Amino acid sequence: MLTLAEALARAEQAGLDLVEIAPSAEPPVCKIIDFGKYRYQLTKKEKEQKKSQHQVKVKEIKIKPNTDDHDLMVKIKHSREFLSKGNKVRVTCVFRGREMLHPEFGMRIVDRICEDLADVAAPEAPAKMLGRSLSVVLAPGAKKKTANS
Repeated sequence: MLTLAEALARAEQAGLDLVEIAPSAEPPVCKIIDFGKYRYQLTKKEKEQKKSQHQVKVKEIKIKPNTDDHDLMVKIKHSREFLSKGNKVRVTCVFRGREMLHPEFGMRIVDRICEDLADVAAPEAPAKMLGRSLSVVLAPGAKKKTANS
């Protein structure tokens, strides 16, 4: 254990900096290091950690209540790709004009998409009607259903 003056003198002699590592410890812990190099290494570590993180994005699939089966299968295939990459998928059914009279057609299509993607995704909440659109958000990682349930 050194006094502050001795520690500063040693750091000066070595041509380095005296850096306080644990100020709350009793007595406080200090190191004699090159502070510029130390900060550089810290920022490098932080950048490396940020690279390994995956940000979840919300991808949107838009459909109409009268979307045909083949077109729907293409949309489901794209949704499956997005979900496999770890993104969320918002399925939006947009109604125009007289289509608003039969929202159950849109609900049927949205439910079908949810069922087809049930093996890889689960809806975060039930489908909601907002103005002229019906939407539901699917999150990746559905609970795997066992054979006996």
